[in-house]
Amino acid sequence: MKKQKFKLPLAAITILVIILLAISLLLGYIWKVLTTSDFFAVKRIIVRNSGESFEYLKGRNIFDLNLNNESLRSLSNCPDCRKVRFLKILPNCLIVDYVKRRPVALAKFYKNYAIDEQGVFFSPLGTPEEADLPIIYGLETKIFGPKAGIRYRRPEIDLALSVIKEFRVNRSLKVFALKRIDVASLQSAGLFVLFPRQAADYTKPVPRVEWLGFEVRIGEGNIQQKLMILGGLLTQADKELVNIKYIDLRFKEPVIKLNNNVK
Repeated sequence: MKKQKFKLPLAAITILVIILLAISLLLGYIWKVLTTSDFFAVKRIIVRNSGESFEYLKGRNIFDLNLNNESLRSLSNCPDCRKVRFLKILPNCLIVDYVKRRPVALAKFYKNYAIDEQGVFFSPLGTPEEADLPIIYGLETKIFGPKAGIRYRRPEIDLALSVIKEFRVNRSLKVFALKRIDVASLQSAGLFVLFPRQAADYTKPVPRVEWLGFEVRIGEGNIQQKLMILGGLLTQADKELVNIKYIDLRFKEPVIKLNNNVK
């Protein structure tokens, strides 16, 4: 048996086309009303975390604005911003939210740059002491003329950020403070750790050093594992912490060097 072909009646097709045409005309009319009505003209703009003015947007129809372009333009003028969000609040209000970058360290150059977890440089707020962030040394010969708002893809930066991240999440290291990271050479990369307050105030004599702390030579690779080993060693050391000069984790077995002049 031959299959019967289903044919839509011409009248039904005509009615369907008329309905679709009517809907498209209605939607077009509604859109025209929305984009030309003074009721939806921008009258109020709320800007968060920035002093930039957007007065030029006032009076323009809120539906006729290309907020993606506005966001990109504003972001290009704000190197310390991770993103700039534009929100429409009907019928006539805009909210502009500047989402600032969060620094995780300072990078030492001819002047300090803040650096976030993505490795983007931007201008820091306050002095290094006020920022209370670890300082990354050794990038001066790797990056020439750094600029704010740029992400520099360097293994030295990746190493430093990995150390910062793993140091923060390691519970055994929470009582210590990461003071600086030296990445001038990946093979001999190291960090300087401050003693916790209770250890630094311990009555036992300590050598005269720039900071009450010790060096950790970590090299490159297996950062998470090395910091776990470090945490275990420091937990075992307990009150002997102030005697430590440096710990070397670059080899199969960790090496601990004590201060010889401690009595």
